Amino acid sequence: MIELNKKNVREHAEVLQRAGIELPCFDIDAVRAKTLAAPVWVHIGPGNLFRAFHAALQQSLLDKGLSDRGIIAVSPVDFTSFKKLAAAHDNLFARVVMKADGGLDIRIIASMIDVIAANPADAGEWTRLTAVFRNPSLQMVTLAVTEKGYDLRTLDGKLRPSLLEELDQGLAAPSHLMLRLCVLLHERYQHGAVPVAMVSTDNFSHNGAKLKDALVTLAHELAARGAVENGFIDYLTDKRRVSFPFTMIDKITPLPSERTAAALAERGLAGMEITHASSGTANAPFVNTEEAEYLVVEDDFPNGRPPLEQAGVYFTDAETVDKVERMKVCTCLNPLHTALAIYGCLLGYTSIADEMKDGDLNSFVTMIAHREGIAVVTDPGIIKPDDFVREVLTARFPNPNNPDTPQRIATDTSQKLAIRFGETIKLYVEKPDLDVDKLVLIPLVLAGWCRYLLGQDDNGAAFTLSPDPLLNELQPLLTGIELGKPESAAGKLCKILSNEKIFGLDLYRAGLGNKIEGYFAELIAGSGAVRKTLRRYLS
Repeated sequence: MIELNKKNVREHAEVLQRAGIELPCFDIDAVRAKTLAAPVWVHIGPGNLFRAFHAALQQSLLDKGLSDRGIIAVSPVDFTSFKKLAAAHDNLFARVVMKADGGLDIRIIASMIDVIAANPADAGEWTRLTAVFRNPSLQMVTLAVTEKGYDLRTLDGKLRPSLLEELDQGLAAPSHLMLRLCVLLHERYQHGAVPVAMVSTDNFSHNGAKLKDALVTLAHELAARGAVENGFIDYLTDKRRVSFPFTMIDKITPLPSERTAAALAERGLAGMEITHASSGTANAPFVNTEEAEYLVVEDDFPNGRPPLEQAGVYFTDAETVDKVERMKVCTCLNPLHTALAIYGCLLGYTSIADEMKDGDLNSFVTMIAHREGIAVVTDPGIIKPDDFVREVLTARFPNPNNPDTPQRIATDTSQKLAIRFGETIKLYVEKPDLDVDKLVLIPLVLAGWCRYLLGQDDNGAAFTLSPDPLLNELQPLLTGIELGKPESAAGKLCKILSNEKIFGLDLYRAGLGNKIEGYFAELIAGSGAVRKTLRRYLS
């Protein structure tokens, strides 16, 4: 058995290659030295998506001799466990592509050159990170931190009290990720105000705009307290110096699987065990992912960028990114994923692929896509919507080799609904050729989410809700609702369904609030009511 590290990759290259493992084609130490001296790419949030996609893109450039720099990864949470894991393998990890035919493509990724904590409490780490942000060579900072990483406000739209306390302390000890990032950019501003691209690669509409809004909001708050100069606000809002490109990213990357760990061990790699952090996340020296992948980026990089088009990234204008992103995030993939997550949890599933074998659930997401979603899609030109959704429904979701779960997809659902369903509902309200009253299945998804919040499955058994930053605010609103007593729900959903922060609009004003209340009453009618209600509206 071979431990994964630089020494063994060099000394056992032939053995690993005979085992079907692809190895780096560049001098890792030379790339590391150049990256640390003059970094070009920082990535915040080195989770599974980053390791499966971003790091593999840069590895392709390094293998082809199109770049001589890797990526500096910045960890905002669970740093100790991730740092320990990365250090044990010299920052190398295995990327495993799970093919639908059962095959595995295994590649050792070495483009993650360093891992730094975004933690001001650790003076050494914070000093290293501020030095990177001050460096004029830095071209772009990408983020993959999920929707909640950008959220500054409570359910009522006000800045969080904890964030206000941080702002009152100035730049000394930021805790919220967006405030830490704002402080780091202020360091760059103070050391030459060199241009940089801030690139959100998180899965929601207009991600660049949301990142900009968060940072500019905080800059204004800091300026009002005298902690930063007004010129810093000018820096953040001048796209010639700081850009916030729109992006659309698409790659399903489940938590590391024991099946994948066993397959790697069979190929001769030792130490592929999965560990679990205190937050509940799973870490492993490998990442497993699907074959399909898309990254579409607005080409707006004021300090240059790596030639990632040579690795398959689409660079285009903001309008095209917006069309592709709406196609994927608002209609053709993400809403379908969320529908499967909600109803999968209610119906006792632990596999997305198994859900697609369920005739009701398969029909549910297929009809959402083709009857209610596709009507609002504009063909972006570079990716055909019909082809995209067909691949999702017939190849990607049903992939039996993909261990993805509805429980993972259900994480942070309150942060996703405004984009995944609210944008489509808005178009049904606004466009004269569409009728919001004809929406059936999308409102049924939203009613299902409210039913999910009760934490009881279709048989009435309790289950653990996936993490969500609004659970503590939402669940008390449902107090008193009982399965088998639809009348107990009367008036209980009003504060939820009218909340524009959650859905992007007031669902009552949109004409759907009462319909969703009615569906919810049906879903809580008794044991088996979820399945019965689903079938009723599918027919």
